[in-house]
Amino acid sequence: MTPQEFIAEIGPGAKQSCIDTGIPASVTLAQAALESGWGTSSLAMQDKNLFGIKGFPPEWTGPTAEWPTQEWNGSKYIEKMQPFRVYDSWQASLDDHARFFFVNQNYRPALAVREQPDAFARAIQAAGYATDPNYANKLIEIMNDFHLYDWDVPRSKWVLLPWAQV
Repeated sequence: MTPQEFIAEIGPGAKQSCIDTGIPASVTLAQAALESGWGTSSLAMQDKNLFGIKGFPPEWTGPTAEWPTQEWNGSKYIEKMQPFRVYDSWQASLDDHARFFFVNQNYRPALAVREQPDAFARAIQAAGYATDPNYANKLIEIMNDFHLYDWDVPRSKWVLLPWAQV
């Protein structure tokens, strides 16, 4: 799948998520691209997990699958086996991705800047979304290179779900 095919496949769902929650579609698309290798990773293809969201109880009670992951420990990357969430579809992964930011209190500062995709990317990195010290910069580069800001919906067109009204 090419990047353009991947964007065409999940772009409408990311845009709808933006309307429903205010989470920038550009960031959603960039995260999905980065985390899933444009939809080609085994985690994305087999378990429909586009974002590498781990599934630890009690927060996650759905199915999980163990996958190796590279984690930055402050000085180097180490490989570990971790439980990742399993979904029925990429749309379910997109929907859970948006909810993830609302159920985790660490992301409250990011929600305050969700109208600003670059600031949102930096805020989720600061809140611990990924261990990669260059995570936000990578997202911003993808957003710029693939014109993903075009998928964002202005606040005036948001129709926030009840749980997304913060």
